[in-house]
Amino acid sequence: MSRIVLNRRKFLTASAGGVAGLALAGCDQFDAVLRPGHPIRDTMAAANELTYTAQRALLGREALAREFAESEIRQGMRPNGSVDPDSPEYLFLARNNFFHYRLRVDGLVETPREYSLAELRNMPARTQITRHDCVEGWSCIAKWTGVPLASVLDEVRPHSNARYCVFHCFDYYGGSATGAPYYESIDMIDARHPQTILAYGMNDATLPIANGAPLRVRVERQLGYKMAKYIRRIELVESFAQIHRGKGGYWEDRGYDWYAGI
Repeated sequence: MSRIVLNRRKFLTASAGGVAGLALAGCDQFDAVLRPGHPIRDTMAAANELTYTAQRALLGREALAREFAESEIRQGMRPNGSVDPDSPEYLFLARNNFFHYRLRVDGLVETPREYSLAELRNMPARTQITRHDCVEGWSCIAKWTGVPLASVLDEVRPHSNARYCVFHCFDYYGGSATGAPYYESIDMIDARHPQTILAYGMNDATLPIANGAPLRVRVERQLGYKMAKYIRRIELVESFAQIHRGKGGYWEDRGYDWYAGI
């Protein structure tokens, strides 16, 4: 199994990262390859769906990612992606130690809710020591504490047609002046997985801003770009086709696979 995981990680790094990098660099000659309907893109999308289906069948819904001992935490958690959101709303919340923060959970739910950080911290928590695997090729072990996303879903009661959780974030990749808002999504299987938590603590301390404060999602069976930071809203939807560019995430809109299981 480790060889399968390693080979998939290498493939994701080389193909998804490479194609997305070309798109972000503005290489016009590759625009046609990245457009829906092109045979190369369609082939990659079909392979991604096959991997998603096969991994679900092989591992099952409840299979756990490996957890580690505290002695295996040998460094601080490496920040990645955005590390200092500059939107006025976020800066106001950070200056006040996120006292005014509210997590909105809505969409296809019976009871939309807003949660303060204190309310989330007062819910039953889970702590886990797991390895963050980045598509760039590095890994880092850290200790995470937060509320299981399943507990929040139980309170808002999703409709039967809710298929995905979409995480809308405070950060704009590239800065709030010119960048695009970051977002991510996972299906309801991963949303209800016991290791999927809304983390507000890291390594026995409050989650730092560089690592996603006040709240980030941990989806331990997927690569790091799925673990959205600076979450402001969770929207339950049947499809994400009408959200931003319709691929289910900031990086997916730019060529990465939507399913990044490891």
